[in-house]
Amino acid sequence: MEELAILNYRQQPTTTPGTWQQKGTEVYVHTRGFQFSDDTEKAQVLRLRFNGNSLEDVASTIRSDRGVVRLEPLTIGGIYPKHKEDRILIQLKEVPALLVPTLLATEDRSFYRHHGVSVRGILRAIWVNVTEGGLRQGGSTLTQQLVKNFYLSDERTLSRKLNEAAMAILLELHYGKNEILETYLNEVNIGQSGQHSVNGFGLASQFYFGQPISELQLHQVALLVGMVQGPSFYNPRRNPERAKSRRNTVIDNLFNEKKITAAERDAAKKRPLGVIAKPTAASTVYPAFLDLVKRQLKTEYKDEDLSSEGLRVFTTLDPRVQNAADAAFSASMNQLQKTYGKRMNGLQGAVLVSNPENGELLGIVGGRGAFTGYNRALDADRQIGSLIKPAAYLTALESGMYTLATPLDDGPVQLLSQSGKVWEPKNYDQQDHGMVPLYSALANSYNQATIRLGMTVGVPAVINTLKRLGVEQKLANYPSLLLGAVNMRPIEVLTLYQTLATGGFRSPPRSIREVVDSKGASLKRYGLEVQQVFDPTPLYLLNFAMQATMREGTGASAYRRLPSNMLMAGKTGTTNDLRDAWFAGYTGNYLAVVWLGHDDNHPTGLSGGTGALPVWTDLMVRLHPTSLAPVQPENVQWQWVDRASGLLSAEECPGAVYMPFRIDTVPQESIPCAQGAIPAMLDRVIDRVKGWF
Repeated sequence: MEELAILNYRQQPTTTPGTWQQKGTEVYVHTRGFQFSDDTEKAQVLRLRFNGNSLEDVASTIRSDRGVVRLEPLTIGGIYPKHKEDRILIQLKEVPALLVPTLLATEDRSFYRHHGVSVRGILRAIWVNVTEGGLRQGGSTLTQQLVKNFYLSDERTLSRKLNEAAMAILLELHYGKNEILETYLNEVNIGQSGQHSVNGFGLASQFYFGQPISELQLHQVALLVGMVQGPSFYNPRRNPERAKSRRNTVIDNLFNEKKITAAERDAAKKRPLGVIAKPTAASTVYPAFLDLVKRQLKTEYKDEDLSSEGLRVFTTLDPRVQNAADAAFSASMNQLQKTYGKRMNGLQGAVLVSNPENGELLGIVGGRGAFTGYNRALDADRQIGSLIKPAAYLTALESGMYTLATPLDDGPVQLLSQSGKVWEPKNYDQQDHGMVPLYSALANSYNQATIRLGMTVGVPAVINTLKRLGVEQKLANYPSLLLGAVNMRPIEVLTLYQTLATGGFRSPPRSIREVVDSKGASLKRYGLEVQQVFDPTPLYLLNFAMQATMREGTGASAYRRLPSNMLMAGKTGTTNDLRDAWFAGYTGNYLAVVWLGHDDNHPTGLSGGTGALPVWTDLMVRLHPTSLAPVQPENVQWQWVDRASGLLSAEECPGAVYMPFRIDTVPQESIPCAQGAIPAMLDRVIDRVKGWF
């Protein structure tokens, strides 16, 4: 139902496209149909049978050899970088039957009879406006209006009007009436969305009603036609009564031209405006995501191609995920403001969500407040702190010299720099934890243990791991790198964690699936690019440690809101003086990266766990993700080991942990159960013996 709501399907008897109704456990959907590049999806009625929240069966009125039914994609905006104009290009055959008659009845009754300029139209407009006491008709023809929109300014001078008339006549000599009319329908301004103008009836239909132009009814058509005279003055969201009065005037014009009956006129005038509260097709809806799409397109297409060729761009955006990201980010920021007060003034952030299997970006939040062009998801270059630590642990596990159970020393550590200064990194909690198993050192993000591990395997080796994970920038060979003293943008962090989430297969994040021309032919497909950069085994082991982060480490608070049986992996990141708060985590079907901080880089007072993790958790609660289910490599074996020593143990022993090992690194020694485990073992044996009788 959420998907239908996003596409603005109306709940009513399914007699027309864009409608749905529910009958018991069955939902009937009359689809709109859509021309994809590979095939045309025809409008059809679907019967969806549910068993609880699960879809049990799908039937259709149209046979399909593919066994697949696709709903039309949501239109999210247009790409017109030079003029800040958005459009959805339409053809005359797509418009509702009453649109052209309504437009001509109000704007240009003699359109098909004049040659660009109508003297009678000018005189009639003067008479109507004088006798009826208001601006009810305009004197310019549609051709003149089109000329003005394309070539001239809005100045009201005689010279401009004369130029307009001359150019209109020339335009009529070179083009047919239907060509001029179709261009007008796509060009005329019918509103404003932030910095972008809403041009054409195709986009206006989506912007005001959330419906394709073909589905509009008389009262909706009349509203859009009425707004042509003054999009701002008759804005239905700001001036509903004024807009309704203008709409009714347009309906009267149509009746006076004998295009509708009195009953149809009266019924249309009784209808509410029906304008949706939030536009579904404009650059202000999902601005951060559209910004990424535009950046990619600008590297491959000329501006004139984007503005004149009628290209359609199919993106990877999932509106359901994007809406959840927007809501989670907003709710979490409001809660932080409520909890910490003025300290959170000016706090900013970014969220990126992708499909971990293929790198498709599903949603992007570029910051708090109105989008100004600074997209923090793509542009905020900040220290990443402990988010970098998995690279050091992956390097160690890949070497074969370490296992998840290898004890690491988390005692005080000192390093002497080339300048002779002593660097003594501390843990976030300012405590020493002694000997801890490798997986626990990562799960709890212990700095001292990480430094020792990283210096043992070598900083250059860790840098090499980061490069293979997808980090492209030059990295300095300093020990501080091991604790995240390196700047990255959120989208770069997403690239790094994408490889971790896929078990060593790198698939760069992508926002575009395909670009097609105005005829529906594919110009370019952006296929899945996958490169195996790691053996899956060390990644499988690392994922265990990152799942432990969520179970018992710095990400454990997520389970206060998420199901305890859900497997997920992640890592918190906090920088010096609490300037940046990060969290990167993934489930079976979603990978998300969250960053919080101030644009001027002053401290936030938030750690990754108290700032970014709540945003991530709220997002996952809204998305209802699937549990993580990594594929176990053949050379991995699970064993019970003693947490303190890393030696083989047994399930009944205190401190025993069940964890995976690469077969050739399984401990060869075992440790007897500590005192107190014998009674537990006896109880277990007695229970089994009882089962025999």
